[in-house]
Amino acid sequence: MSKITFLGAGSSVFAKNVLGDCMQTPALQGFELALFDIDPVRLKDSENMLNNLKAGAGSSCTVKAYSDRKEALRGAKFVVNAIQVGGYDPCTITDFEIPKKYGLRQTIADTLGIGGLFRNLRTIPVMLDFAADIREVCPDALFLNYTNPMAVLTNVMNTYGGVRTVGLCHSVQVCMPHLFDSLGLDKEGVQTKIAGINHMAWLLEVTKDGVDLYPEIKRRAAEKQKEKHDDMVRYELMNRFGYYITESSEHSAEYHPYFIKKNYPELIERFNIPLDEYPRRCVNQIANWKQMREELVNNKNIEHERSHEYASYIFEAIETNVPYKIGGNVMNTGLITNLPKEACVEVSCLVDASGVTPTYVGDLPPQLAALNRTNINTQLLTIEAAITGKREHIYHAAMLDPHTAAELSLDDIVSLCDDLIEAHGDWLPKYV
Repeated sequence: MSKITFLGAGSSVFAKNVLGDCMQTPALQGFELALFDIDPVRLKDSENMLNNLKAGAGSSCTVKAYSDRKEALRGAKFVVNAIQVGGYDPCTITDFEIPKKYGLRQTIADTLGIGGLFRNLRTIPVMLDFAADIREVCPDALFLNYTNPMAVLTNVMNTYGGVRTVGLCHSVQVCMPHLFDSLGLDKEGVQTKIAGINHMAWLLEVTKDGVDLYPEIKRRAAEKQKEKHDDMVRYELMNRFGYYITESSEHSAEYHPYFIKKNYPELIERFNIPLDEYPRRCVNQIANWKQMREELVNNKNIEHERSHEYASYIFEAIETNVPYKIGGNVMNTGLITNLPKEACVEVSCLVDASGVTPTYVGDLPPQLAALNRTNINTQLLTIEAAITGKREHIYHAAMLDPHTAAELSLDDIVSLCDDLIEAHGDWLPKYV
């Protein structure tokens, strides 16, 4: 029996989408859906939910929860990763509150910035443990990483984990539809080309019947910027740099040095930037879980429509050899020629029975490659810190982060990193 293993299966909503999709895919019938999570209560919740879903869908997949990670992985053909190391309390709270003492504010802190850096440092050791298990018990498995920080973790699994890994993010799928809906444009028949790095990929081309739609997009966007809305940062970046970016304005605000500035507090109002957005979402999600649990776990009539998540479509394309196109995070094997070869990039990939094949992009427009490189610098030095165990590389990664560097002195950056290392305690390995 073929096997799909889901690591972090206590993420019940996400498990419902990914594994519920698999249950509705004819080519995946008969697969074992293996669940693993370090929280036994949430693991049991997801097992019950998926069995209810299975009954309603009439699927021949089997659902099995494991308390032993290696056994959950043993013989897997596909592995899906959706873990969060350290959770909201204490680690996300730490990532936000200590930088605030230095006047450094964040919105999401799950990708770049000082919060993204420390999320990486506590997640990389866990991912490398996964990799060691995979090399032992399912060395040929395809590993789909949904966990942020996407670029660094996908890079580590490929470069140091020895595991065939593709990183998957929703931002590519929703980029054009979100933009067109917000501007009142018709999405039907629109062709796009998107490439860059995760959370900073670019809508390089957007056409319909061979006609470039960017002039009309920019005209409408300029009109819309005259009033408050939720996407003001991305529209401003498009105005200044020429292209629309895949990830949301709340994310994008902290990847650049231009928007969250203690000496220019009026920018927060002007660009409608939601500081501390991720902690707010976490608190709301925790508060709403009791009701969500009733709807998801204890509902024997639970229903599911196949979602837009890539996972089941990737599995289906590999099983059936019917090609499918995705936006994937992969190593830069000459794909984007003006970004570093050591970087993880986000490009279109073709999936079929031979696996995931990335497509060639060539040079990005120079200003876009330059913006990507500012983020790649911190990503690569974060990896260097995690692999070497050297504290100095944590400092280097933070010093090169665009937002942190624009706000703090070198002395304060070092002091902030030291405070965060101490506050994280055993969530981090020891650095020398």
